[in-house]
Amino acid sequence: MANQVNQNVAILNKENSAIKVNNKKLYLATKRLIDIVGSAVGIVFLSLLFVIIALLIKIEDPKGPVIFAQKRVGLNGKEFKIYKFRSMVSDAEDKLKDLLKYNEVSGAMFKMKNDPRITKIGKFIRKTSIDELPQLFNVLKGEMSLVGPRPPLPKEVAVYSDFDSQRLMVTPGCTGLWQISGRSNIGFKEMVELDLQYIQTRSLLFDMKIILKTFLVLFGSKDAY
Repeated sequence: MANQVNQNVAILNKENSAIKVNNKKLYLATKRLIDIVGSAVGIVFLSLLFVIIALLIKIEDPKGPVIFAQKRVGLNGKEFKIYKFRSMVSDAEDKLKDLLKYNEVSGAMFKMKNDPRITKIGKFIRKTSIDELPQLFNVLKGEMSLVGPRPPLPKEVAVYSDFDSQRLMVTPGCTGLWQISGRSNIGFKEMVELDLQYIQTRSLLFDMKIILKTFLVLFGSKDAY
């Protein structure tokens, strides 16, 4: 599947040469420097919180791992493992097939507000987006950026249209226009449109605005689930 995705993205990039993507060397180099410094500082500053959350996860559900690693699709269709604090029961993936009929968003995503697989500590860390913090390690490794489109699952990419696949033309991010514009209340089509808007207009100033607004909406958001 990965090879097919790479081929599709390569063809897409060639066919959509009119799409304006800011790939200027100075911008990309500065963005990467900000990613390295920002993720490294975040990991050090939040290390105590990481330990506390890890203990709470283990206390509630000792069987499963603290960190949930999941295959995602990044820049130009390259697959990598994304890191999250585990917010669901240890057999959540096995139970997914029975819940697909309750999907509350359209398109190639699954979202369920009252997902029964979510643990008690999971509800809290999802509500505050603390479950996403281990992705700072993905940023440090260069697999993700602080700002960019969210990396999709391979099974989602498998049903992407050419239009949807344009999301893969830049490095995926921890936050972006989708997160600060409604998050789980926004459908797949609207998410893609927001991502493409970012891709075509991204700049250091735009990135900084998104990061600042993310902090403002992060805690207590009613749109996260």
